[in-house]
Amino acid sequence: MIYLDANATEPLRPEARDAAIAAMAAANPSSVHGPGRLARRILENAREFLGAQLCARPQDIIFTSGATEANALAIHALGTGRPILIGATEHDAIRAAAPAAVILPVLPSGPVDPEILAAELKAHPGALLCLMAANNETGVLHDVATAGRLCAQAGALLHVDAVQAAARAPQDWLALGAASFAISGHKAGGPMGAGALVLAPAYGENLSPLIKGGGQELGRRGGTPPLPAIAGMAAAFNAAANPDISAYRDRIAAFCESRGAILIGKTAPRLPNTLCLAYPDIRADTQLIGLDMAGLAVSAGSACSSGKVAQSHVLLAMGLGPLAGQAIRVSLPWNFEAKHVLAFNAAYAAMLDRVLHARPSATTDTRKSA
Repeated sequence: MIYLDANATEPLRPEARDAAIAAMAAANPSSVHGPGRLARRILENAREFLGAQLCARPQDIIFTSGATEANALAIHALGTGRPILIGATEHDAIRAAAPAAVILPVLPSGPVDPEILAAELKAHPGALLCLMAANNETGVLHDVATAGRLCAQAGALLHVDAVQAAARAPQDWLALGAASFAISGHKAGGPMGAGALVLAPAYGENLSPLIKGGGQELGRRGGTPPLPAIAGMAAAFNAAANPDISAYRDRIAAFCESRGAILIGKTAPRLPNTLCLAYPDIRADTQLIGLDMAGLAVSAGSACSSGKVAQSHVLLAMGLGPLAGQAIRVSLPWNFEAKHVLAFNAAYAAMLDRVLHARPSATTDTRKSA
């Protein structure tokens, strides 16, 4: 099986595995005895290292169980009493945490429309804007710098969901004007079970907790921290300086387009590892199953939708209509190799030939560029 679903979770990096295993024998880092102090050192070393990697002060990093919790904490702590604005293609974790938010439309290429964003920020003074740095389904990058500037002009706060971008297209989001951003360990090749909310210095103290408990994380997040997952997350980010794999991505895209596929978000800046490919009149689940039988693990839409294959709200927001149910996501992992390009292209061509030749006639007149 060739694994091509890195945006759901990256393969575990050896460095992260080793760090997590070493931390499994540690004591509770809240204990004051010797073993507890050793565990605390592991926790704080991870915090300091991530701070250096993410251009943040260690004390402004709050460890969580993952990015879903980190995003929810940001909305709870920074958005209470404020209007909340979110992009139409945001992850369900943001959508669920802010059900009454104002939805900002996106351009056909995927990014939030900056003119509409500016108008909505003016109409909702003091708002909290939630914007993902990179879309998990299309890989489209949002213009965080412009969003940060517009928020500053409007007296608004900006929270960035940096889950997909943090290890693949990192930026200094705090310097770009973000009040906070969320990361996830397993999207960088760490173990599942750890994430973090990173705050600008002005918001790092006296934060209202979402989960109350024993005063961990300076009283900002209760509960014993998942030390093995946190240690593995720090090691994964340390190892995440990958060679650029965008050339592999582009070779796959060119081949699939030559066979009639549509590359979603083609005209926008995108993550170096992500392709969203639609084929008119072939359902996403048909493509996914065909490729799975050929030994290729891809996905259709977000992996956070309880395993179901349905029309993507992301692609619907981009105005793709029926194509929203006919697209697959191919996300290359950190250990992707050139030989996998040839394997994917051969399997994709065989899948199309098998499906299309099984029909009386193949419909092609609905194809359009995206």
